[in-house]
Amino acid sequence: MASEKFDFSLAIGGAAGQGIAAPGDVLAWIFVQRGLHIYTYNAYQSIIRGGHIFLTVRTSTEKPHSHGDKLDLLICLNQDTMDRHIKHMGKGTTVIYNSDTIKPGKIQNGLQLCGMPVSELSNNSRNKLVQNTAALGVSMYLLGLDFEILEEILKKQFARKGQAVVDENINIARASYDYAVTNFKSRPEVTPSGDKPQAWWSGNEALAMGGASAGVKFYAAYPMSPSTGVLHWMAKHAKDLGIMVRQVEDEIGVATMTIGAAATGTRAMCATSGGGFALMTEAVGSAGMMEIPVVIIDVQRAGPSTGVPTKTEQGDLWQMLGASQGDFPRIIVAPKDDLDAYNSVLELFNLVDRYQCPGMIISDLLISEGRFSVDPDKIDFHPKIDRGELILKSSTNTDEYLRYKNTESGISPRAVPGLENYVHVMATDEQDEDGVLISDEFTNPIKRRMMVEKRGRKMHDIFEQVKAPVLEGPKSADITLVGWGSTYGVIHEAIQQLKNIGITANHLPIKWIVPFHAKNVKKILSSSKKAIVVENNYSGQFYRYMRSETGLDVKAHIRKYDGEPFMPHQVVKGVQEIMTGEMEVFVPEHKIMV
Repeated sequence: MASEKFDFSLAIGGAAGQGIAAPGDVLAWIFVQRGLHIYTYNAYQSIIRGGHIFLTVRTSTEKPHSHGDKLDLLICLNQDTMDRHIKHMGKGTTVIYNSDTIKPGKIQNGLQLCGMPVSELSNNSRNKLVQNTAALGVSMYLLGLDFEILEEILKKQFARKGQAVVDENINIARASYDYAVTNFKSRPEVTPSGDKPQAWWSGNEALAMGGASAGVKFYAAYPMSPSTGVLHWMAKHAKDLGIMVRQVEDEIGVATMTIGAAATGTRAMCATSGGGFALMTEAVGSAGMMEIPVVIIDVQRAGPSTGVPTKTEQGDLWQMLGASQGDFPRIIVAPKDDLDAYNSVLELFNLVDRYQCPGMIISDLLISEGRFSVDPDKIDFHPKIDRGELILKSSTNTDEYLRYKNTESGISPRAVPGLENYVHVMATDEQDEDGVLISDEFTNPIKRRMMVEKRGRKMHDIFEQVKAPVLEGPKSADITLVGWGSTYGVIHEAIQQLKNIGITANHLPIKWIVPFHAKNVKKILSSSKKAIVVENNYSGQFYRYMRSETGLDVKAHIRKYDGEPFMPHQVVKGVQEIMTGEMEVFVPEHKIMV
């Protein structure tokens, strides 16, 4: 058990094809097995070979909420990484590199250079990836960890490649560890252990697992980063979980197949990114007209068009708010982190089944492709399932079944197709209570009004089903930071940094976009001393939406739209600049070139 706070960040940099993920995974495994928490962020390019990749792994005795502001250890797999990042490494930090191929250049005082003679340590191996294993061996010593911990992980990591590969990597790691003992200085303290081992997952895996736990039996997708991880998990576990998984030719087919599956009473889900969702929007309207519950995940990336496929932003909000033509109920939720992503899928399926409408989850690359530790005991694998007004058995009642019956609540009884005495029509044209199209003979304005109002009434009590946002922190704070979705973590950490410099701040995080608790938000922000909206887009999409719902005109903003997520110190600087009155919109400069 850890007796002191431990917060350590390392990064592995190189080019695509240099095997950066593997050593990152090994170190992550070691940390979570010791009961430490992790938060990883991978800045990468949309190419198979070359470019620059920069994987950050932060580990702590307390759960980290961002990839942080600092680096304690840098592993350089090529010269480009050294040239880009050495200037950011200062006193008390360490740089590991292959001294056979990389030159460090100018360094700051107090930085420890750990050059590895990889050819010597590997007996002149021709495998260029052995430098990764060598770096792991050195890292273990620097972290004050026993080599045997790494040895066990390497056995599992390379088991499928045969004993010869296992032995080679263990020998190189051992030689590198011993070399570090003789030539380098380790941390004065041993890396601590936490209370119990942690599990770890990506945000996309959390979304997929949430779907499986919610009872999803049909999943469709067209591969589109950064949502593809959901498809990978579903495909891998489809047979064991009894889920039909289909990779479809395009996103139009994905959406219509998913809606078709949902029309049978099956819980169905799909995922895409903004460009794919653009193709799905007409189908979203069809689900709204036919009152079919379906869940669609949009993992945001930088747009417009194909944009920057491997970078994160919060630029799709208005796209989701306006998805499809016409006026119909929908539910939109923006999870704050990985565990919340899992839980949001469960919550959303129960809601869309109850209100018979499409539901959308708006995530982003930061959450979906990041990897995070999670306490397994906090994952509810047997959640409460609410299917709403779903009829699953035939009836002897010969009274006419009205699929779209005009009820007081607006929610009509929904029978799965094929049940005796529940024959009904579902169509994308406006229809009467019995499913007959009102425009077949003449357009009936009375019936049209009735059906629009019926669909609208379904949402009247939804505010009671969805938690209103809660102000976190002291009510009398100098600053109220307003964020939505993935900004939760960075704002949380920025508030602590602000406290350290004498600025008190609280936090109003928004999860439920639709329904939006306008009265609650207006009440909270009307009593705040100064509100600042923080979001990863150029135009302030959430701010404009909030203003339309509440009438509040928040003047101060911190925005970022360079493709990289916020770092805590950037939010802190933004608050400071705004408080001095020098600007209303602060846009931080991202100085680390990735």
